[in-house]
Amino acid sequence: METALTRLTGVRHPIVQTGMGWVAGPRLVSATANAGALGILASATMTTDELRAAVREVKSRTVAPFGVNLRADATDARERVRIIVDESVRVASFALAPSRELIAVLKDAGVVVIPSIGARRHAEKVAAWGADAVIVQGGEGGGHTGEVATTVLLPQVVDAVDIPVVAAGGFHDGRGLVAALALGAAGVAMGTRFLLTSDSTVPDAVKARYLEATVKDVTVTTAVDGLPHRMLRTELVRSLERHGRARTLLRSVRHAAGFRKLSGLSWSAMVRDGLAMKHGKDLTWGQVLLAANTPMLLRASMVEGRTDLGVMASGQVAGVIGDLPSCAELVERMMKEASEVVRGLGRV
Repeated sequence: METALTRLTGVRHPIVQTGMGWVAGPRLVSATANAGALGILASATMTTDELRAAVREVKSRTVAPFGVNLRADATDARERVRIIVDESVRVASFALAPSRELIAVLKDAGVVVIPSIGARRHAEKVAAWGADAVIVQGGEGGGHTGEVATTVLLPQVVDAVDIPVVAAGGFHDGRGLVAALALGAAGVAMGTRFLLTSDSTVPDAVKARYLEATVKDVTVTTAVDGLPHRMLRTELVRSLERHGRARTLLRSVRHAAGFRKLSGLSWSAMVRDGLAMKHGKDLTWGQVLLAANTPMLLRASMVEGRTDLGVMASGQVAGVIGDLPSCAELVERMMKEASEVVRGLGRV
């Protein structure tokens, strides 16, 4: 199925696996790429040396195009961009809108730039700055999210910009892909659905927790870092929602210390990153620290298997997913379903 997304990135199918911290590593990304979709390597939880090694590992596993996801507000964003350019990575995606300067550096090197956005005005801004495409996530999506549903936000963005738009939030099968295309998208991006594959390195106990979840078990909370965050309702979430600022600050400092050791960031750099994520919100110091070291909370679940102590970011689709296919099986199934849906529409 050829779309503006497949022509732009060189992949065979208009499906994107999003850059999930501690989840989208070389194994998942290369499996996605070999299945003909666009795999995105998550770099925010890696040091720069780890990122370069991960990129090279993906390249050793596949000859297909793939991408790297960056935090545009990271203190070492320019160094990470240089790695992408040096290693000839096809796509750079961003969790926040990158600066005009970063976009220019990447485009001058022939890298496709695809920021993720959650509002029409953000899409208009990055399009004006030269972004090649955008991923637009509706409120159904996992992690930091907005209030507008994908079916409302997507057509707004499609009408507002003249670059390819990839739909995210609420997609997991071929029917959703066709629906997104009908609304003007050039493809779909999925996180939770790729997390729940046999190629994902997430511990089996964590995957089981996701598979057990109903739609009502996926909630949006501001208790973690002061920003709307869609995740499974775990013991940690309940605890943060119950306890006051002092308890939250102590927990935040403990997690921050752990992430600082892993990431090599200084305390001042972590605070700067946390403040950069405030987006004008009135956050407590505990929330600022949590915002800076949310990756540590994700690591507790996604790497260590601690569903009681970690954050389990999740789209609402977790409540309707019930299996763990390989990436190849998932992509093949989605494309087959999409073709069947299109044929069925022709008979209506």
